[in-house]
Amino acid sequence: MPLFSPRSTHGLPGLVTAPVARRGVLGWMAMGAAGAALAGCHRAGETLRVGSQKGGTKALVEASDALAGAGYRVEWAEFPAAQNLLEAIASDAVDVGMVGDGPFAFAYQSGQPIVAVAARRVENRPAGALAVVVRAASPAHGMADIAGQKLATTRGSIGHYLALRALAGAGMAPDAVHFVFLSPSDAAAALRSGAVAAWATWAPYTMLAQAEGAQGRPVSGQRFLTALAVGGDVACRMGLALRRPMEAGGWYPPPILAGMGAAAGAASLLGLPAAQVRDALSLMLCQNVMPGEIKHSPGTVIRAVREGFPAQAAVLSALLAREGVAGFEQPIEGRSGFYALYAGGQYDADALAGDLGRTYWIEQLTFKRWPSCRGTHPFIEMALELTRGIDPARIAAIEVGIDDVQRMLTEPAGRKAAPQTAIDAKFSIPFTTALACARGRVGLEDFDAPSLADPVVLALAAKVHAVPEDGQGWQRGSGGRMAITLSDGQVLRAQQADALGCPARPLGEAALVAKFVDCAGRAAVPAGDPVALARAILNIAQRDDVAQLFS
Repeated sequence: MPLFSPRSTHGLPGLVTAPVARRGVLGWMAMGAAGAALAGCHRAGETLRVGSQKGGTKALVEASDALAGAGYRVEWAEFPAAQNLLEAIASDAVDVGMVGDGPFAFAYQSGQPIVAVAARRVENRPAGALAVVVRAASPAHGMADIAGQKLATTRGSIGHYLALRALAGAGMAPDAVHFVFLSPSDAAAALRSGAVAAWATWAPYTMLAQAEGAQGRPVSGQRFLTALAVGGDVACRMGLALRRPMEAGGWYPPPILAGMGAAAGAASLLGLPAAQVRDALSLMLCQNVMPGEIKHSPGTVIRAVREGFPAQAAVLSALLAREGVAGFEQPIEGRSGFYALYAGGQYDADALAGDLGRTYWIEQLTFKRWPSCRGTHPFIEMALELTRGIDPARIAAIEVGIDDVQRMLTEPAGRKAAPQTAIDAKFSIPFTTALACARGRVGLEDFDAPSLADPVVLALAAKVHAVPEDGQGWQRGSGGRMAITLSDGQVLRAQQADALGCPARPLGEAALVAKFVDCAGRAAVPAGDPVALARAILNIAQRDDVAQLFS
């Protein structure tokens, strides 16, 4: 089902199509000589090797259950494009596969040993199933607008055929554009980066390009910040309205609440009307779970990417809602909606929406100074201050006063004193406190494998003793008390009301830029000038096209 394909080929900016004047659009079943013989005489126990293009034959056959009761086994092989499938048939890597007429014609005329054994005629191809795609900011609306520029496609594909027909339809010669032959994934990357002006491709790649924002109007900085504010506010409000902790039902709240906010933010970014925002939240509810077991399994690293799952689901939910997939009437407050599922129906409607549009809770969020759970931050800060200039060997004991929220960061004591994974270490008050005392810093580099096995750090972590308190005098979950006893009996004391980076104690711009530069330098594809990029992001409100920041 072409959920993301445009309803009208000519109504979307960024989508250029050619009038492909043919007797319908034919799909050819191609076979090698051996495959043609094999197809007609399969016996029990034999195997038919079938090639499928991404999102093509395999998905259709399996969905329709067409092979139920077949007297032979089917072995599937998936290919990114038709010409790869045809090459596999020609080399006897697979027996049979479905391709478009354009790729078959290219391959047959080049002398590949293949034959067509069946064909089907598609009368009503979905709009946008074949398209020449351009970036959102491109002024191009036809082939003439990209004359002399680079056009990516896959050699011998239906996209290649489309481009040639589109050029002919515009009265242009084949060399009027500079063809760049790439695989679909490389072509998508080239278009995204601006290395090519356009990409001639086919479904599902046209749909993926649309979903990624290759089409549609540019996203301005103001529009982006509005969506960010909307998403943050929804996530905060849904949490503040709870009157029964989600943990009581075995759930882990942060990614679940963030996912609902992300769906609302994505819907805002797409400019969806109220009914479709509701649909997006409904669809998100269908995918949005995170069990509390994530806190209790010492070997898992899922906690490190916990927001990745709901973020992906949120984008998909908003896109599906935009394409008309209907949700529920009451996804939030319904009798089996969000609060019924996660809080036994116990929530405060006034806290959820009472001052909506007047108070924005995103302004009350904290920017984290250190790369660990926010609940560890007051103890990191106090340890850094109290032990400045003190030899770690002089530390005899460390007592930390914690509240009910922070207990999970100290228990079970043995596991928290000697965590086995980086993410478990980041959720440990004993370990992060020990890092601060031993190294005078807590950075991303301090959670690698050697650090987890550092005998000095582990010895200090074992000296940390947690004392549960009522939390009076500090912000629940982000404050605390510390007393460090030295070998000579001296006791160093401190108490922190709230974590550094909170609204009352904000991080300065220099600290934010430094943190961004440190993180960006560890990326798989590091930014060319991370400082300049950080400055540009800080001034994102003035941007006409946010995508240009990363192109």
